[in-house]
Amino acid sequence: MSDFGAPSWSEVVLDCHPTITSLEQDKAENEVINCFKAFLNKKDGEPEVFFMGNKSEDGHKDDIFLEKELHCNWLKRGLLALSPSFKGLDASRPWFVYWISHALEVLGDYDESLWASRAASFIGRCQHTTGGFAGGPGQLAHLAPTYAAVSALVIAGSETAYKVVDRELMYRFLMRMKCPEGGFRMHEEGETDIRGSYCAMAVASMLHMLTDELMEGLPDYIRRCQTWEGGLAGEAGLEAHGGYSYCGLAALCIIGKADALDLFAFLRWAAHKQMSHEGGFQGRANKLVDSCYAFWMGGIFPLLHEAFRQSGQDVALPSSHSWFAPSPLQTYVFLACQTQSGGLRDKPGKSADFYHSCYSLSGVSVSQHGVDGSLSVVGAASNLLERTDLYYNVLVEKAERKCAYFAGLPPLEVDGRVVGGGEGVGAAEGRRHLLEELNLPSYQ
Repeated sequence: MSDFGAPSWSEVVLDCHPTITSLEQDKAENEVINCFKAFLNKKDGEPEVFFMGNKSEDGHKDDIFLEKELHCNWLKRGLLALSPSFKGLDASRPWFVYWISHALEVLGDYDESLWASRAASFIGRCQHTTGGFAGGPGQLAHLAPTYAAVSALVIAGSETAYKVVDRELMYRFLMRMKCPEGGFRMHEEGETDIRGSYCAMAVASMLHMLTDELMEGLPDYIRRCQTWEGGLAGEAGLEAHGGYSYCGLAALCIIGKADALDLFAFLRWAAHKQMSHEGGFQGRANKLVDSCYAFWMGGIFPLLHEAFRQSGQDVALPSSHSWFAPSPLQTYVFLACQTQSGGLRDKPGKSADFYHSCYSLSGVSVSQHGVDGSLSVVGAASNLLERTDLYYNVLVEKAERKCAYFAGLPPLEVDGRVVGGGEGVGAAEGRRHLLEELNLPSYQ
């Protein structure tokens, strides 16, 4: 039995024979529970346990604290310079700009006057001469760093940053990546999977250049990736996966075509991925908890909620939640994933990294901001994060702000023809509805 009185995962499997999977699950559960116990067993006079203490006027002695200042300082050091140990990730440099920039903005500490021009300058050097962005200067254009680069420029939030993108070359690049079956390959002669569909739709939508020819065949392509489980696989015929599921669903939600999927089966699959002991999410059946799925899985639920609303189906939508439990998720991230040197990690026993810092905080942001505008914050009130946009994973305010620039541009011309384009109708409607619910101003 676990320390909390509930049977461990291996004790409830039908054959009761330990396997590598069950042993790893038990180990992960025990490590997370030990983090919880360290918090619960803290008594007056004992050495202060990390993430505890009376550190803010709005909190209490026994509150859980998100150590914002510690994490921000760690993130800023990474944005200024990375150590030589990162040389193996040289093809991911726009990702580091995005991961760190977004983590800082959800923490409320992205200084545009300091970082925007620097981000724009570096990202500009990663733009390929034939369109799109590469993982570093002089490298091959690739849809993944293209999404990261454009997102980082949207986070930068200035007209100077927006102007870095050559939209005509970008459109040519996206069309070259378009495949006959409706999806997108990641790079020239590269693999085709559902990540490409999301990156292409998000980029085109953020830049207000989404057209019918870019969207052609995409709903059917993504629908073929829905598995018997209900989630989406990276390619048709494979296993449903949290990251790919978010990518496929978000791509369809951006263009307003989420009803191409069996949304009820999707919801049923997603609802079974929040872990009962740990509180966080796993990305696939029989896999371990991982803080990055706080966003990849946690972001699915409000997307489904809005997709059901936009579809007009006769569905009784919950008004105050999105079918998952915010408090256990935040408790897992705050108590098991913060590190004493700064940054957040996958799970106990792992080291902090920029990727997990970005997506664990993104997931916490999603969990704190309800679909009805209500807030659900574990621990001190200072733990509240800024609201992230469900479609692009930049702040909602940044997703709206870029409209003032891109929507005001003349119709896009490519190779002498007017292709026009705009923001995805689903993303625009979802944000419009949200801002209306929150009684916040719009840039449009």
